Amino acid sequence: MLPLGRRVQDKLEALIDKHMSKIAASKLALSSISSQKLWKKSGRLGISSELFRFEDRKDVGYLLAPTHEEEITSMVASTVKSYKDLPLRLYQISRKYRDELRPRHGLLRSREFVMKDLYTFDYSISRALATYDEVRKVYANLFDELKVPYLVAQADSGDMGGNLSHEFHFPTSQGEDYIISCTKSCGYVANEELAESAIHTAVGSGSGLEVWRGISRDRQTLINVWYPSVTPDRKSQALPEVNMHAVKAIVPQLDASIEDPSVLWMSPPTQSGSRRLLNLVDGRLPDTVRTKIESNSAGISYWPSVEQMPEIAIDTISQNPANQQPLNLIRIQDGDACPSTNCDGHLKVERAIELGHTFHLGTRYSKPLKATVNVPVELQEDGNAAEGLNTTQPSKSSQEVPMQMGCHGIGVSRIIGAVADNLADDEGLNWPRVIAPYEVVVVASKGELEEAAVEVYDALSTSSGSQPLRDVILDDRTQSFAWKMRDADLIGYPIIVVVGRTWIAKGMCEVQCRRLQISEEVPLEGMPEFVDVLLDQL
Repeated sequence: MLPLGRRVQDKLEALIDKHMSKIAASKLALSSISSQKLWKKSGRLGISSELFRFEDRKDVGYLLAPTHEEEITSMVASTVKSYKDLPLRLYQISRKYRDELRPRHGLLRSREFVMKDLYTFDYSISRALATYDEVRKVYANLFDELKVPYLVAQADSGDMGGNLSHEFHFPTSQGEDYIISCTKSCGYVANEELAESAIHTAVGSGSGLEVWRGISRDRQTLINVWYPSVTPDRKSQALPEVNMHAVKAIVPQLDASIEDPSVLWMSPPTQSGSRRLLNLVDGRLPDTVRTKIESNSAGISYWPSVEQMPEIAIDTISQNPANQQPLNLIRIQDGDACPSTNCDGHLKVERAIELGHTFHLGTRYSKPLKATVNVPVELQEDGNAAEGLNTTQPSKSSQEVPMQMGCHGIGVSRIIGAVADNLADDEGLNWPRVIAPYEVVVVASKGELEEAAVEVYDALSTSSGSQPLRDVILDDRTQSFAWKMRDADLIGYPIIVVVGRTWIAKGMCEVQCRRLQISEEVPLEGMPEFVDVLLDQL
């Protein structure tokens, strides 16, 4: 970060600090170097392939932390023992590290990044969920103050664990994520990993049948994904695409990087063990087609290798194991029917950048790391005591239970990159007021106007009444006036005050605001109030 970029980051961190104080969160700092032993204890060491790992001179394993659930939980476990010490809300803004497979887009996806992570601890599920809702509201207030468009979507918790999470997204054509939302006011918003659409089973023989084939990482399971090439319930008749998120939810060991699994499947097995063919049948296919697939009918095309190897187990799944609903294996397109009950709206697909993520972790980390508190029996809820690490009671009136945790992140450097890229125009950057390096820049021609520019600067940098002090800079560099004006646009100051010809003729300055498309001549005595009105809109 160069000096002006550093000011943007400092302002964003100050904005985060302000909103974290609203929920009584305390700021701390944890080490970027973490113990592999600790991550092994939580069960995460072998899950992620994006960890920077290393050993010290004594061959002790460490890693560069991409996040700090293990460290914070271990620390809290050693210091908090009573429910009276909860709720506890701790956060930090620090550098994180991730061995990205394909780092790209500057600050949006990099191996080293700055993130705010908030960790919450409660003694009951209901209190943890109340904390979760409170954090979501604070996040919404923070993004409202940034004055950038955003969507809040239901999300998959992934490797983090837990069963409840939401993402805050910035809609942009440069985004890597896809957000699905309803065009009506039912409120349905989800990322592509969790999004659903209404399924209407087709009728007929299913002549428009497509199959996508994949293979498991151990090369022992071949996956056939059967789906219709024509879906009558869709507005668009483009050939459907398979939803890899839906397939991976059923087959976590799918190796989606293999484009042609036939080469691997036809080769002799590389390891012993039973081989398997798994058929996944989309719920839109007619029952007659599903029956043929389930019965291994000769009317359905299988690979010859399967017919020649009768010892291969052949399984078929046509319902979601989680909810027993028909499988939805096709990527959602614009115009698909909304899945919400009693909603006749249609879905819209938007590309977006994830800026924040909230997770309710439950006891995902507190149980393996033994972060427990003693809770009186009368304060325990159904199911909470059952999650305890043991049933021993220090006294007849209390019981030891694991803490309920939440984790809530905001990508600091990612927000900077997203805002810079997506609010820029042909003239340059276009910062929102709250994180602009300076709110106002004063630019003057050379000569006698330089003294006038100092007078204008002094008037603007002094607070008036209850109005907070404006963040003003005077461009007194030696370059030409035209160069400084181009540079002011390029940097993206919200307001430019020009001390030029109108000052000599009328004693007035030209006030420019590119985002509001305003350029107006204003006298010095009315300048602070005029600038304040513009700043309130930015």
